[in-house]
Amino acid sequence: MKFPRLSYGIVVLATGFTMTLVGYAIRNTFTVFYPVIVDDFGWSRGNTAIMYSLTMLCYGLVAPLAGGLTDRVNPKIVFSIGGLVVGGGIALCSQAQSMWHFYVFYGVMVAVGLSLIGFTPLSSLITHWFEKGKAQVFGLLGAGFGVSLVTAPIFQHLIFEYGWRTAYIIIGVVASLIVVPACLIFIRRSPSQVALMAEAAASAKRIESPGQPAHALRVPDWTVRRALRTRTYWLLLLVSFCNAGFAQGTIIAHQVYYLRDIGFDPMAAASLFSVFGASFVVGTISSGLSDRLGRIPVFLPGSLAAAISILFLFAAQDSQSMVMPVLFAICAGFGLGITPPTCFAGVADCFHGRNYGSIQGTAILAVALGAAIGPWLAGYLHDVTGSYRIPFSLVLVAILLAAVLMWLAKPKKGVAPR
Repeated sequence: MKFPRLSYGIVVLATGFTMTLVGYAIRNTFTVFYPVIVDDFGWSRGNTAIMYSLTMLCYGLVAPLAGGLTDRVNPKIVFSIGGLVVGGGIALCSQAQSMWHFYVFYGVMVAVGLSLIGFTPLSSLITHWFEKGKAQVFGLLGAGFGVSLVTAPIFQHLIFEYGWRTAYIIIGVVASLIVVPACLIFIRRSPSQVALMAEAAASAKRIESPGQPAHALRVPDWTVRRALRTRTYWLLLLVSFCNAGFAQGTIIAHQVYYLRDIGFDPMAAASLFSVFGASFVVGTISSGLSDRLGRIPVFLPGSLAAAISILFLFAAQDSQSMVMPVLFAICAGFGLGITPPTCFAGVADCFHGRNYGSIQGTAILAVALGAAIGPWLAGYLHDVTGSYRIPFSLVLVAILLAAVLMWLAKPKKGVAPR
């Protein structure tokens, strides 16, 4: 059965949403398993948090390769392998007896599998189905990440009912059974992508032909190396590092533990994390406003909301009510939900082309580096000081710095990056 191009693009987007939800839900299991693992093995928070930092680092290192593979290899193959690896990695965590087991199964296997089904290869594929409204598309795709955060109470319930080892097995098996068939049945390579690659190849031949001037192409054939020569790309990489990386990674990894430290029981803390996730979904979907209003007018207010949320988080420590934690979850979720897709849309505005998967993958590497440093540093500083005040103060600085850097970058479609 054949579908009209736009109609089937919606099917591909829906499949991408499902893959994003399942894949990132597996990575985000860390936030509820983290306290249980620390209690069960008696490890320090800093050393245990390395498993999250390692998975973010490996995820980022593999992301450019994953984006390039999707540009060149049948995406069904890439996504199906990713689904098996990410599900298998989290299931193997059930057999962990030492810290290095978690480093290998969660830190490496889950990261590699998620890279193959994550935002980079999906954005590379889906942007060719939707030539306009990239921020809206990225927002809908990112909403899958937001919904994955809402699954925290489900994971907490599995831990209560079956223990953390059995919970890991259930999550891994179910994830693979969802992702692999969905990829094989619904994923298609866009006709426009095939045409784009053919046109780019023909254009490259024209450049190499004698007597053909280099300026014959109106749009640069962007590569990672060429993008790295521009000030705009470096600024967007730093924005990604600070906002979607350091700030978002630290908050996701440590907020449940922080809420438990200040007196909330595990299920209440997981439920507040779900409020964060629901607000994150609203934020990612709202990032489509930047297609009409511009990237900066959307990114800056989102950053402000995220910054204010940290003040609510500090106030929650001195309050016995749910008001401050809920306000934190709403503002942090919305602010950190709306800003990354807006930034990534800015990357697409400036550097879209046949190598976009690798270029976006390098931006994801910047995210991963920030998310690798943030959670580990927060755990280490807590071990040293006995408080999360310094780590979350650093998160506040990172959010505000990202806003300044985004304002300096000023990504605009059709404007040559500097």
